[in-house]
Amino acid sequence: MSSKAEAAFVPLNIAVLTVSDTRNLDTDTSGQLFVDRLTAAGHNLAARVLLKDDLYRIRAQVATWIAEDQVQVVLITGGTGFTARDSTPEAVSCLLDKQVDGFGELFRQISVADIGTSTIQSRALAGLANGTLVCCLPGSTNACRTAWDGILGEQLDNRHRPCNFVPHLKQAAPCESRG
Repeated sequence: MSSKAEAAFVPLNIAVLTVSDTRNLDTDTSGQLFVDRLTAAGHNLAARVLLKDDLYRIRAQVATWIAEDQVQVVLITGGTGFTARDSTPEAVSCLLDKQVDGFGELFRQISVADIGTSTIQSRALAGLANGTLVCCLPGSTNACRTAWDGILGEQLDNRHRPCNFVPHLKQAAPCESRG
């Protein structure tokens, strides 16, 4: 039931964080998928960082982006499972002003078609903090594809109706002319 109103597209500034103990930027297919999808949609890549799964480093990076005027969305891939090292939800949840309860529920619902009942092991979540949407997703490239194609692509498009997240995000200052 997607519909787009006749309005000018508003590009967002989106930061991508990959949480992984084994990947580097060359092997980070999940983070790269987000970069490819967001730029293809017309959004701007504000930053891209890869961190080891360390609760405090994750929290510090996300807090920095939440505090920055230019970052409107943070997409995090990895660290949402149940292994001893998975700490992304714990790192991020305390930073959120409001949790988007339906995000994780919807992500798990649309993931059932691909991975069946294994979807219950995803601790995907999202919330708003200081006018920044923060989304935590599994590290699998397919999970990131499912999230972008099934939720994020529409919810980060100001033309999507009846509602989307764009009006809830801080307004990034326009670039000044070098005139």
